[in-house]
Amino acid sequence: MDFKHVIEAVGEFMDLAGVAAIVLGAAGATVAAFTAALRRQGPVYEEYRQRLGRSILLGLELLVAADIIRTVAVTPTFESVGILAVIVLIRTFLSYSLQLEVTGHLPWKRPVETVEDTNK
Repeated sequence: MDFKHVIEAVGEFMDLAGVAAIVLGAAGATVAAFTAALRRQGPVYEEYRQRLGRSILLGLELLVAADIIRTVAVTPTFESVGILAVIVLIRTFLSYSLQLEVTGHLPWKRPVETVEDTNK
């Protein structure tokens, strides 16, 4: 097995891991939401969105890693790097949007701690 085939296999594994993270995360979030709804444990929708958003974020990060591995290691042409740049930009925008939705703040900004938070 040569280097190109190994890198392709690693890229495919990362793709699979990204899709699995999204699918399994969505399934886990759904099961947790149904369980919380049946037990009537407060607002279910917000927690469901946060769990689902986290799984999508993780999946997107793995999919970006797979694209980078395959493009840089296997086919480093100007065209493939340009396509990779567009894909990474789109996925990065989606990641930042989801991060803002899930946490309420951008990744580079920490939430301001209140006096109550520091006393816990």
